[in-house]
Amino acid sequence: MGPSNDKSLAFRRSLTISPDDLPKSKQSLRSKISSISLLSTTSTLKPTSSTVEPHKIKASTETINSIERALTPMPPPASFATVGPTHDVLGRLVFVPFLPPPEKVKWAKYFPGGYNSALQIPLKGKKMMYAIQAIGGLAILFYGYDQGVMSGVVINTQFKELMGVNSSPQSQRDSAAIGGIVAIYYLGSMIGGLVGGYLGDKIGRVKTVIFGCLIGIIGATLQTSTMSFTWMCLARIVSGFGTGHLNAIIPVWSSEVADHNARGSILAFEFFLNIGGLAFAYWLEFVLKYTSHRSQSFIWRFPLAFQLVFLLILIGLFSFFPESPRWLAKVGREDEARQVLAVLRTENGDLDDDDVNQEMYSIMEVVDVERKMESSNNYTAMIFGSFKNKDKGNTLHLPRRTWLVIGLQIWQELTGIGVVTVYAPTVFQSASYTAYKADWLSGVNNIFYMFSVLVAVFTLDRVGRRVTLYWGAIIMAICLALCTVGARYAVRTEGKEQAAWGAVVVAFTFIYTSTFGASWLTVPWLYPTEIFPLFVRAKGGAVSVVGWSIGNGVVTEITPFLFNAIGEWTFLLFSLLNVLAIPWIYFLYPETAGRSLEQMDVLFAQESIFVHRQQKMLESLEKANAEVYHSMETGKAQVAQHVEIKQEKVVVIDSVPTEERH
Repeated sequence: MGPSNDKSLAFRRSLTISPDDLPKSKQSLRSKISSISLLSTTSTLKPTSSTVEPHKIKASTETINSIERALTPMPPPASFATVGPTHDVLGRLVFVPFLPPPEKVKWAKYFPGGYNSALQIPLKGKKMMYAIQAIGGLAILFYGYDQGVMSGVVINTQFKELMGVNSSPQSQRDSAAIGGIVAIYYLGSMIGGLVGGYLGDKIGRVKTVIFGCLIGIIGATLQTSTMSFTWMCLARIVSGFGTGHLNAIIPVWSSEVADHNARGSILAFEFFLNIGGLAFAYWLEFVLKYTSHRSQSFIWRFPLAFQLVFLLILIGLFSFFPESPRWLAKVGREDEARQVLAVLRTENGDLDDDDVNQEMYSIMEVVDVERKMESSNNYTAMIFGSFKNKDKGNTLHLPRRTWLVIGLQIWQELTGIGVVTVYAPTVFQSASYTAYKADWLSGVNNIFYMFSVLVAVFTLDRVGRRVTLYWGAIIMAICLALCTVGARYAVRTEGKEQAAWGAVVVAFTFIYTSTFGASWLTVPWLYPTEIFPLFVRAKGGAVSVVGWSIGNGVVTEITPFLFNAIGEWTFLLFSLLNVLAIPWIYFLYPETAGRSLEQMDVLFAQESIFVHRQQKMLESLEKANAEVYHSMETGKAQVAQHVEIKQEKVVVIDSVPTEERH
């Protein structure tokens, strides 16, 4: 490397400049240069005058030119993986990325709302986290309500007449049309998730959520006022498009502001509210159906209009909450990121707190590495791999992570939850219950479903993601198999024997639903927020929505046909799918509980797709550098590391000891 590059690197190691203050021209650079602090502990340049303070030097023309070269975007030198650590003017160890932040998105100003530190609610520490859980939970509650509200709408006689699907007995065409009205929502959510993921990385998490709420308001209004089948389908697509934004961003935002030891419990609590939304929608429609003297039109239109209440509250409040500190750091707003971390992690907003400094350092390390992988920041690269800089761009193995996330969401639906929640009345009627009692039992089942999610709040971070999926799949497989037996005998017997077999179906349906709520409900939404690198994390949430939409749409569409074609054997089919999910999880899905978001790049550095080989890599890392390994395990400090993997052996090229980070 030539002298010029050495000097450029030396300056870059020692500069402490806010990215927002980077000059736009040489003239502005020269006017600002006197305010730049160069620390003698890392700088290779010496003061030229004895009158200059020891820790500052006045820039000469040569110095200015060197700084200009140092601030010019260029590929990192081959001999350096990162620029490395330095100290800021307050003596804190910080990490200065080699590459500058991305240019500010000019069209972001056309989107309403957004993070403003001056307007942020005056809460800190645990109180702020409780408030974040509440607002995030409200968004997820709306998603649950929006998903569950159609179960009562599509069986309303006036709605079916208006849609032209009121044949009796119901024809295959009408069954397909009703299933289409429900399923087309997931087409909108899939597209909305992809758009939301793109916007979330470009304009921020807060702005994207507010934009999604605006689209949701339009969709809810169109659904409420629908007058035809085509109108309703278009309204469902628009509504799904808005909800897709929330589904893609809210879990990501919640995980990025949460402490890594509590990510699972926080998201589990939000999904407790999610099922609360589903249960609320069901009971609202139940009360209107059996106790209201209003018109049939009001009975199905009012629940659709009620979606607006959630969305208006979200729009009114979300701008007062903090932006993701990881996104702020990614776009060069490091000072704001540190302020947000201080608010989230301390009770007094202490910017110099050791934990805040360590987490900020770790985030900036990852920002530095991932800026070099910017060619992978698109959906094509995430699904198929980067076609630019193949040797470097694919080391993050984004396609593997993407397909794991999509696959887990599809498996979630293949466990059969859509069969039980959306078509629960049909399930109970197949066990010879009357329509009223079947509807009542479905509502009670939703309440059990909601409270079962609280189990995940206390267990998900303790037992891990993999074990949670194992025990969930085993119990659900058993329950659905027994539901098959119960339903088969319930329709072939009479009197007390029929009632007994019907009770078997009800009991194991309740156990199945509660097990799903305590296990499989939360993990597929938590997983993408943990395994994707920062620079594509919002897009990772988006591809998760794609998997969810595909799985949900397919299962929702085919379930009526399955019940008509094979009856109670539908339960057995989904029971077998639960069994098949177990080896899939065992071999392909690594554990993420207790690991920092920044550690995931190391976890996925192994070429093998199999979990046991990835574990060997971590064991090799422990032998190569125990300090690096145990810091990652505990999450108390994130250690700078650049790891090469050769024949399953790990070589730690560079690391910064924990004690130097304070």
